[in-house]
Amino acid sequence: MKRASATKPAMALPALIRQLSEAVAVSGDEHAVRSLVLQAVQDSADKLEVDALGTVLATRTGTSRRRERVLAAAHMDEVGVMIVSIESDGLLAIEAVGGLDPRVLLGKQLWVGRQRLPGVVGATPVHLLKDDEEKRPVAFDALRLDIGAGSREAAAKLVQPGDRATFATSFRNLGGTLRGKALDDRVGVALLIELFRSSRFEFDFTAAFTVQEEVGLRGAQAAAFAIDPVAALVLEVTPANDLPPQPGETENVRYNTRLGHGAALSLADSSTLYPRALVQHFAAIAVRDQIPFQYRQPGGGGNDSGGIQRRRSGIPVVALSVPGRYIHSPAALVRLSDVRAALQLARAALSELPRRPARA
Repeated sequence: MKRASATKPAMALPALIRQLSEAVAVSGDEHAVRSLVLQAVQDSADKLEVDALGTVLATRTGTSRRRERVLAAAHMDEVGVMIVSIESDGLLAIEAVGGLDPRVLLGKQLWVGRQRLPGVVGATPVHLLKDDEEKRPVAFDALRLDIGAGSREAAAKLVQPGDRATFATSFRNLGGTLRGKALDDRVGVALLIELFRSSRFEFDFTAAFTVQEEVGLRGAQAAAFAIDPVAALVLEVTPANDLPPQPGETENVRYNTRLGHGAALSLADSSTLYPRALVQHFAAIAVRDQIPFQYRQPGGGGNDSGGIQRRRSGIPVVALSVPGRYIHSPAALVRLSDVRAALQLARAALSELPRRPARA
């Protein structure tokens, strides 16, 4: 792949996150974010390729004769919907792509297709529901996406089955808090871009900007098999259940991470038990360098770590996450201080990564 002749100035981190957040890249159609990633890393990469699934693999060779390979991953895709059929009245039947709660879709504006057509998700109005219908959970088969077309023929000129759609949310920097769609995992993508462009390690370092994480960690599995690293780091946004306590509680004891308390190191989740030695290495560096961090409480969810650790003969992997409220919804919130802590910790811990990371 030909590199640009001149190096472009690096974009400030919040501006980079804005650009990535507002791109549309529902799982299986990640081209918009992939284009931004390729543009951002091409001048820093010694090797740059896109694999058969669409994952970007950017490599910087190490500064020593040490030929071990280390992988860092962040996923480009986001949750959304797929158009599955066009009905006679021009409305679009949809299905979820990834873990999407249909309740967050009602009445929401969406960007539809690669041309980002405006649309709105509708269902039977509440005042026309029967008593028993009001009590039922919203189901996807009760939702329709409306792009204003009056017939199947009119709609078919604008969209086709298989087109994706996602929330039409503009990014906002609210001082120390960032708000936007798809911050899971565009924040991780921005972190990986910054880490890749600013750091050269002793080992060969490959940044994998993966596809289809939200539908089964698929891109990460292929990337990990191809690179066969001695260790891997996953950069993610993880849910923060840190809202006010329920009635009768004096504090919220149900949180897994909290905004403003630093980057989060995972201990265990639904797909991965993280190697104790790797987690302790990152924690020790954070304590030594006074980088704010917290432990993500075990349970729930998963990330590309689950796809990476089972490849080849097994790959030690650690997940470093930014806490986020309301992910997989029209707008998530993260603290900029947590984002910066994650970048600082990733850079410092990788710089002193043991030659052969311990497995346990």
